[in-house]
Amino acid sequence: MYWHAPAKSWTVRLGALLAAAMLFLIPWTETASAHGSIVDPASRNYSCFDRWGSDHLNPDMAQEDPMCWQAWQDNPNAMWNWNGLYRENVGGNHQGAIPNGTLCSGGNTEGGRYDSLDAVGPWKTTDISSSSNFTVELYDQASHGADYFQVYVTRQGFDPATQSLGWGNLELVETTGSYAPSQNISFDVSAPGRTGHHVVFTIWQASHLDQSYYLCSDVNFG
Repeated sequence: MYWHAPAKSWTVRLGALLAAAMLFLIPWTETASAHGSIVDPASRNYSCFDRWGSDHLNPDMAQEDPMCWQAWQDNPNAMWNWNGLYRENVGGNHQGAIPNGTLCSGGNTEGGRYDSLDAVGPWKTTDISSSSNFTVELYDQASHGADYFQVYVTRQGFDPATQSLGWGNLELVETTGSYAPSQNISFDVSAPGRTGHHVVFTIWQASHLDQSYYLCSDVNFG
């Protein structure tokens, strides 16, 4: 004689399994929500997305914009997700968390998604009309706010087209206070004594979590 589980017992068990499975189909609000980046002077991946997002399969990019071309070829999600270049739980120890040569990828964050941004070469630049003063603009779709921003600029004599970026190549030129949640945050920076191609390295410490963004922007001081 064989024992058969009551139909109701199997119904309840199946319902529990389906409910558990549905948890994996519902995106977490925090990870699914949009984040942000420096849009002026444009971060490397935002700049590539802005120029080529609607035409990213154009083979002309290889000659016209080779650094963006290698980035699109390496991982297109680095551009589509231009607003997701961050690390969590760094605890303010940015130099300890981000090794030399990996600053523009946030220390190979997100499983190396943004590694192409560390590539050395002739990245397109944003012109700085003043010899030293410019405005940094953040676009934050989720309005996280900021505990602070730290802005570094490469020292005169560093060549982003031939040298890998390390902490020793940077000078801290601005540390801000906190900012209330907003989609648009901007502040002024001064970096005198520079000409030519430089990298502006911005750390945005978001205020909703211990979430640190590491953003490289290429500029040309005229």
